Amino acid sequence: MKQKIPFILNGKDVSLQVDPLKRLIDILRDDFSMISVKEGCGEGECGACSVLLDGEIVNSCLIPVGTVAGSSIETVEGIRDSESGKRIIQAFAAEGAVQCGYCTPGMMVGAEWILRKYKNPTAEEIRIALSGNLCRCTGYDMIINAVEAAVKGGEL
Repeated sequence: MKQKIPFILNGKDVSLQVDPLKRLIDILRDDFSMISVKEGCGEGECGACSVLLDGEIVNSCLIPVGTVAGSSIETVEGIRDSESGKRIIQAFAAEGAVQCGYCTPGMMVGAEWILRKYKNPTAEEIRIALSGNLCRCTGYDMIINAVEAAVKGGEL
């Protein structure tokens, strides 16, 4: 049975008449065209589907949309034009932290979460914070370097 599910998506009030058990990743991609949210494993292991849910990083493939009523969801589409989002994008490009691009949106959402959570994170804190996101191409050193560069880009 479908229900009306209201929430905030990238700063805009939205609602959807949907089965509350449908996965958040599916409505983000299919109903709102948030193509940055990738399905990798579908089991919460890879982080390609990472989004911010009320400011916390989650795997959207594990979240039933009925649980997000009244919540705020942010995807790369929502953070890319912010000051921190621009710094993250520039740092990922400058540090060579992007190859195939499949993990990149999840890594960038993770980087945004880190920039919000830590004032001056260490490489180890960055590594731990991104540990739920898998990359098969680039290697993690360039991604860690990119997050460090985004942090050093200035105060938020």
